[in-house]
Amino acid sequence: MKIGVLLSGCGVYDGAEIQEAVLTLLAIEEIGAEAVCIGVNEPQFHVINHISGEEMGETRNMMVEASRISRGNITEISQISPADLDALIIPGGFGSAKNFTRWAFHGPQSEINPKVKLLIVNMINVGKPIVALCVSPIVVAKALEGSSITADMTIGTDKEDSPYDIKEFSDGIEQTGALTEMKSIREIQVDTTNKIITAPCYMMDANILDVRKNIRSAIEALKELV
Repeated sequence: MKIGVLLSGCGVYDGAEIQEAVLTLLAIEEIGAEAVCIGVNEPQFHVINHISGEEMGETRNMMVEASRISRGNITEISQISPADLDALIIPGGFGSAKNFTRWAFHGPQSEINPKVKLLIVNMINVGKPIVALCVSPIVVAKALEGSSITADMTIGTDKEDSPYDIKEFSDGIEQTGALTEMKSIREIQVDTTNKIITAPCYMMDANILDVRKNIRSAIEALKELV
């Protein structure tokens, strides 16, 4: 079984969330599957100093940065088709809201990268499962906006502590035409109709062990769908 891992860069504030990405790769290996890391050969929106949180005067490439996580073994998104994969996983990180979409700046009215949209839509059209971790349900929501598919996803819960406004994110996702459920770091959401699995991960106040368990639950559910 080959599972694509779509990476938006390298670093929580301007790319893929590294811990979520690595834990995803670990969980894929643990279920006996093969990870296929996928990158987008385009500049990321900006570069953030992860110590100070300030923007840096640099330009970096999403795929080159993502290859740091994949140890150089990465395939450009335009070279991947659903026939190559049994499923697709999108880790979180601000890259989903800055590079794959512009949600961080324009909310649900933002655009989505056409290559990312095409892969997601094509995967769903042929009935292959997708897992969206952390903030990445916004990417799936934007990809399916205006289609006949109504995804049922979670981005967390407003009943427990979170560093983000979960209700605002959930309301925004619903503006695109998707449905949302409130789920804690101990839960996942499985949309069996559309084969879409979502898990809150670091959208909630969580430690690395919490996130590890959340991702493992999502990958186990993915195995069942495949």
